[in-house]
Formats: sequence, C-alpha cells, structure tokens
Amino acid sequence: MFDKILIANRGEIACRVMKTAQAMGVKTVAVYSDADAAAMHVAMADQAVALGGARPEDSYLKGDAIIQAALQTGAQAIHPGYGFLSENPDFVDAVQAAGLVFIGPDADAIRAMGLKGAAKSLMEQAGVPCVPGYHGDDQSESTLMAEAEKIGYPVLIKAVAGGGGKGMRLVERAADFDAALASAQAEARGAFGNDKVLIEKYILSPRHIEVQVFGDGQNFVHFYERDCSLQRRHQKVIEEAPAPDMPADVRAAMGDAATRAAAAIGYKGAGTIEFIVDGSGGLRKDGFWFMEMNTRLQVEHPVTEAITGVDLVEWQLRVAAGEALPMAQDDIPLMGHAFEARLYAEDVPAGFLPATGRLSELAFPEFARADSGVRSGDEITPFYDPMIAKIITHGATRAVALKKLDLALSQTQVAGTVTNLAFLGALTQHAGFAAGQVDTGLIARDIDALQRAPVAQPVHFAAALMARLGLDAAPAWDSGFSLWAPMRQTHQLRHGDETVDVAVQMQGRDIQLDIGADQICLSYNGRVWRFGDQALPPCHVAGDHITVFDGYGLQFTYVDPLAQDAAKGAAGNHALAPMPGLIRAVMVAAGDQVEEGAPLCIMEAMKMEQTIAAPRAGIIAEVLVREGNQVEAGAALIVMEEDQP
Repeated sequence: MFDKILIANRGEIACRVMKTAQAMGVKTVAVYSDADAAAMHVAMADQAVALGGARPEDSYLKGDAIIQAALQTGAQAIHPGYGFLSENPDFVDAVQAAGLVFIGPDADAIRAMGLKGAAKSLMEQAGVPCVPGYHGDDQSESTLMAEAEKIGYPVLIKAVAGGGGKGMRLVERAADFDAALASAQAEARGAFGNDKVLIEKYILSPRHIEVQVFGDGQNFVHFYERDCSLQRRHQKVIEEAPAPDMPADVRAAMGDAATRAAAAIGYKGAGTIEFIVDGSGGLRKDGFWFMEMNTRLQVEHPVTEAITGVDLVEWQLRVAAGEALPMAQDDIPLMGHAFEARLYAEDVPAGFLPATGRLSELAFPEFARADSGVRSGDEITPFYDPMIAKIITHGATRAVALKKLDLALSQTQVAGTVTNLAFLGALTQHAGFAAGQVDTGLIARDIDALQRAPVAQPVHFAAALMARLGLDAAPAWDSGFSLWAPMRQTHQLRHGDETVDVAVQMQGRDIQLDIGADQICLSYNGRVWRFGDQALPPCHVAGDHITVFDGYGLQFTYVDPLAQDAAKGAAGNHALAPMPGLIRAVMVAAGDQVEEGAPLCIMEAMKMEQTIAAPRAGIIAEVLVREGNQVEAGAALIVMEEDQP
C-alpha cells in the first residue's frame, strides 16, 4: 500500500478521497489554486501545494505542476478525483513517465472510451447492445442527414467528445436537422475543440441507468445499477440505487453487459457503464443500450457504497497498489435502497443560474451522509462548479430511503447564498417520483410546480424579527429593548418583493407580534419559544440578513429606516452582471436600438454561459465592457439612454 498520495482535485471529491486514505493510514497531499488557499480540502490534507491562479487552466489543469508537486512531497501516486484531468490519457502517460502511479485506468482504456463513436464500435464487437445510430467518420451534412433518415426520427445529435449535455440536440423532424446540426457542432467546437458528432435514435420514454464496474486488469465485477433518470438539461439531480422496479433477470443482463464492456478493454479501477433504457413498457432484457463509459469514479458513487457496504475509494487504492479485486461477484451484497441529492448554490426561479456567496451557515442532520468540500464561512466562488454538498440516505426499502432524504433536506441549514434546496425537496415529494415512475423528462414536464417557492407564513416573519432583535434567547427583563424605549416597537422586514410592518410588544415574559392583520403570541417553555404547540423555527442572522430554517430556508432582510437605496432610479437603465464572471462576447454598440429582452452580451461563470438581456426597449448609450473582461457581481455592463418623456 502507498505511504502517501496526492489528490489532483478540489472540493468534495478531494475531501472524500482524503477521508478513506487517512482511514487506511495513507498520508495525503492537496493541491490548490489561489481561490482555494483556505479551502476545506487544503485544511484536511497532511501537506498542500499551491498551483497558481484561480481559473482551472491556471491551476487544476496544469498537469506538469501537479506531477511536480507529487514528486517534491514524496507522494507515490496521484488520485484524479473526477473532472479536470481524471479522463485525460496524456496526463496518465505523464504521471507514469514520472515514475508515479495513476490511481485509475491506463491511458489506453481512457482513449478507447473517450470518443463515443469509437467506444460504440468497440462495444458492438464485445457483444454489448448499442443504441441504433451512426458514428462514422464521414461528417458531411448530407451523410449525417441521410443516416438520420435511416434511423428514423426523433434522433439525438451528440458530440463525440466531452459530456454534460454540451453539443447535444434533439431533432424531431427532418426540417429541423440542418439548424440543430450546426448548433450542436458549434457548441461542441467551443466546449471540446472537436465538432465531430454522432447520431442516435431518441428513446421516447428514456431512463438513464448505469452500472458501477470494477476491474484489476484480469477480473471484473459490477456493483449493481444506479438510476440517474431524474435530470435537468442532461444534468443529474437526484440519483438512486438500485433502479426502481428492476427485474432480477434484467439486472443480471445489464451487469453481465457492463462487465463484458470492462473486460473488452482490460479495465483497471472504478468505472461506470451508462445505458439508455426504454421505460415505456417496463424494464426488459432487450430494452437497454450502451451509451458511454466514464473511466473514473462518478459523483453519485455514494449510493452504490450504501447498498453494497463497499468503500469504492479503498478499492481504488488497493487495486492501484497491485492487489487483486478484494471480492468476487457472488460475494457483493445488495442491501436496501439509497438516494443522493446534489445541493447546489443556484437560483432556481432565475433559470437555475449558478450563484456565489459566503456560506454564513452550513449544517446537515446527523442521520444522513453529507459529502461536502465547504464549511460554514467558506466562499462559493465563480471559478468552479457551485456544488455545496451531496446528501445521501439509505433505508431498508425505497420508500424508507426516500422519506429519510425528504427529512434530511428539510433539516439541512444553508445561509449566505441561494440554493436549490427547496427544488430538491419538491422532487422528494413528487407523487410520480415517489411511485418510481421516473424518466429523464419528469422535471421538464413538471418544472413550474417543482420550482414554486415556499410561502413565508406569519410565524416566519416572527422568527426572523425575534432573531434580529436578539429576543430568541431565554427571556430576561432587559431583553431586546433599551432603557426608556417604548414597550411596543414597529420594525420592517423584507421578504422577496414584499415589505411588511411587524410590531413587537412585551407582555410580561411573553411577546406579542402584529404582522399585518395577523397576531402571534409567543411564550417561552424553559427551552424554546413557542407559538401554540409549534416551536419557533431556528434562524441565522448575518447583519441585516436573516435566514429562517423552515421551508428549506426563507430569506428576510431587516429594513434599516436610515438606509438609502442608492440604486433606485438607475436600475432600469443598466444591464448588470448577475455574478462575477468573464465576458465572452458583446453583441451591441453605442447607438443601437434594442427591444426588451434582446441579447446584449454573453458572460461565462461556473462553467456556464449566461446571456445578459436588455432590461427594456431603448437605445444603447454606452458599452462598459469588451470581450475578455472579468467583472464583479452587480457591475454595470451596458448603459441605456434615459427614457424620453
């Protein structure tokens, strides 16, 4: 076994790998960017080495600097985590050339599975069922269109390189093919430097089911399946294992196909075989097809660990150190059911826009597993994926595991940034999902109901004001009021677009609050403040911003009567940056006439592009940015001329 390893990654996966390594007595080395100097993974490691600037290309993508860090600290192996360099065969070659061990598959296996078209050809040779489609070298428009006609609409155009839904377009009729092809190729070229595409038959009721595989180069096993069908724009949201309503014979057939795929390339380490499954008539042995192989550990691996009791990172280290697989297929148990929900800093009502901010509070219930790379006080920056944590629950049955996930989400406390917590909670309570009726279109079909914001009740306003005034502790004769101040005071709280007057009055050791037409009387029972038989929900206060930990986190602002809103009046003339980011393109110039909602510029942040639109119709007065500028949140980008009376 290794004495010391370097983790070439950041955030929750770096922390996850370190936990297992340290439990095995293996020392760890972290690498970090300028933005991550005080990050959780840096604090956890035995040693840490700085790489460079905040942008990934200046730090976490610098393979030569990472290898040098491993050599100078005496690390014997490098664990890539996922993302960044985890599926870069040139990096694997460089690691091995430096005399180090890459904790993962060899470069040949990564290359074999790196391009979707070549991988499908290889899988067909190995007898693994593949989706009907075209993945040839002739990329002429006429050939691609002819192949689409052969396959039959609807078809899916997919970039052969990369993933994450980029370079992917659904085409439902021949008349739309040209435009969809051009759009997919342009996006693939920009994202991956490769505009080659393949064409696949689009499955009308698709489920995304994947099988966790493991190999030591000679022996190959699977750890059953995960259902990742709950997706938004091809991005996974909640995963579960095993798949609901999976017949035993179909599970065996999928597991056999997955291990054949791994054996076909002599695979070594952890990998995932992804299948597209036709869920329209129940799961069948002839109704699943190979999509791609991820030659690394997956984000959703904890659900597999929960149902098998196997630490997959431990297996990675042991196999990389030269050991054979620790267990045979028949020895791997299948126990109960597990879910994983991905908690992100993102503004769901704004179209799932990634968010930034300092986490003034972050806490998870003890009964759930929470894999995170941030803590209270850490900053969510615009440079990396805005994941806060993965919340995992396990139960004897699917129903029990889902109830536990629902409870865990309701008890998760996050303050300091907007999150998708309420959206995740709505998914756990979705009747179709609870019944196991999942497919990749579920979220899109019910998006309006799923992203409906929780409604603040009078008790939430009461809790927020009590916390802001310091009245939420045990009552005392001098609590909350200054000498000579009136015993009844009126304050203002803002929630969303609503500002509400809240009057608070002491009544002996009780407190009465008048919130609009509602009245709430609070009494202290020796432990907590109560409203009838209901305990006042806990809160977190950061200056004038209060988070009430109920309804997945409700945000309030205490309105200082002396505060001035300097931005009022000018806001309608300015297009502002919603977050820190990089200006990728500017589409207007001074003097241009634009309509409301017209695209003005494109900004990139957190691996996503955001189009900044005109706040109203009018004439562009001034363009304050140009392509390549880095801007801060709230910065004015485009100024419009004043409206003429």
